[in-house]
Amino acid sequence: MICMVFSLASCKGGEKYTYGVFLGADPEDMDEFSPYETVVIDAQYYSKSEISELKDDGHTVYSYINLGSVEEFRDYFDDYDYLTLGVYENWEDERWVDVSDPSWQTFILGIAEDLVDKGVDGLFVDNVDVYYNYPTDEIFDGVASILKSFQDMDTYVSINGGDCFMTEYASRYGNMKDVADAINQETVFSCIDWDDDTFGTNLTSEQRYFREYVELASSYGLDIYLLEYTTDEELIEQIDIYCSRMQYVYYASDSLDLVTPGQAIGSQKI
Repeated sequence: MICMVFSLASCKGGEKYTYGVFLGADPEDMDEFSPYETVVIDAQYYSKSEISELKDDGHTVYSYINLGSVEEFRDYFDDYDYLTLGVYENWEDERWVDVSDPSWQTFILGIAEDLVDKGVDGLFVDNVDVYYNYPTDEIFDGVASILKSFQDMDTYVSINGGDCFMTEYASRYGNMKDVADAINQETVFSCIDWDDDTFGTNLTSEQRYFREYVELASSYGLDIYLLEYTTDEELIEQIDIYCSRMQYVYYASDSLDLVTPGQAIGSQKI
């Protein structure tokens, strides 16, 4: 694949791109997804017919699902507040959840089944990092159980981050494919200054760590996606070169909101 920096104008000019992450987008924004082969959305807020429309237009559609935490804006937040473990750092309206609890496991599997029934092609699974924050055997087993149940739905499972859980799983069981088909890793090359929500370049040691992680996951047969936050053209060029060499896919945005391609500054050209 050839990676390139692009503007919205180039998208409108007919260019096609591999991957776009639009978790903050509404169904009203669907027309702006047209340049993208694969789109990641929060399909809890899309109808089955809207998912069908996206697929009829040629998109592969993955849906966000929050395995390990619960946000205050979800209409079920109050129902599971009793299972929360603590405040999610930098996201004060979000709480980590005890994923070992059977009621949470049943609930989140129901959400996944509803998403698959809507016709999505896969799940973009967030906050497996609950195991990083609460590294107990109970939490590990809860995460593993949920992910294996997702796999049993015969849908594509992409884990956002999850390095501590996934490396531990590989250490214990010698594989990663039991629980995932892909890794989407944020901020391999870029970093976020949470004091003022600005972006920068990640430390060399951090870049090395996350590159080793995604390369390990790739060695186990998982697809690799990078999600970067940056407006630095030189940094994007480094990402381009790395992804081309490793045959990974990436998407770069200048906004944490991940709304529409109008805010995107980098992706891979098909």
